[in-house]
Amino acid sequence: MLKMDEETLLKEAKEINIEKLHQAIKQNGVMSGLMQMLLLKVSAHITEQLGMAPGGEFREAFKEASKVPFCKFHLGDRPIPITFKRAIAALSFWQKIKLAWGLCSLSDPISEDDVEKCKQKDLLEQMMSEMIGEFPDLHRTIVSERDIYLTYMLKQAAKRTELPRASETEPGKSIPSIVVGVVGMGHVPGIEKNWSNDLDIQEIISVPPPSSLSKIVSFAAKVTFFGLVGYSCYCISKRTVQILVSVPTTQYCLQRLNQMIH
Repeated sequence: MLKMDEETLLKEAKEINIEKLHQAIKQNGVMSGLMQMLLLKVSAHITEQLGMAPGGEFREAFKEASKVPFCKFHLGDRPIPITFKRAIAALSFWQKIKLAWGLCSLSDPISEDDVEKCKQKDLLEQMMSEMIGEFPDLHRTIVSERDIYLTYMLKQAAKRTELPRASETEPGKSIPSIVVGVVGMGHVPGIEKNWSNDLDIQEIISVPPPSSLSKIVSFAAKVTFFGLVGYSCYCISKRTVQILVSVPTTQYCLQRLNQMIH
């Protein structure tokens, strides 16, 4: 996505189809895949309203970084499948239903003024507080844990660079690294809060095993999905047979009618 042009991305962001759903489920599992598609629906809604492809700030950063000699570009966020799976595991069954319904029913118009308002620190903090109040576990997995992960990755990138020694007797020298981090505004307070802490990311990059309920829901979703596909194929084939049968039947009737006239 970093290398794709805006026009292609704009088109891709607006289109949600069966192929994308199948790919999301294949990569992330049924529940996480369905959640990803719902979030893509939200993204498509915003894209259509604003006429801007998502992730423009990251593409701009990638473009500028490529102009700087010896600059290394790092993808510093936690892998999406881990975030989705941890988020799904953190929600109760009814919270999943509530969240899915909220995402499905999203249709409010969005303007550029609304986007500008979201850049205001006070309003952003208010939105975060509302999210914590309604879905505390979702906020923890999607925001707080990623604050820790992003901070850890930025600190790793900001470590001093060790220079090669001229000889074994000479002491090693190091130079400070110059780092530019491009993150969403909602992550800035968390990064500032975690910067001076000793961070361990092992726990937040592990994926909890699916619960019994998740397995049942996943199986039911698979059966429903493939059942709908199978039923569609059956309806199409039945329709084809009916058309094929109707042709000779019509010819037979015409022949009989012709015999009666003569």
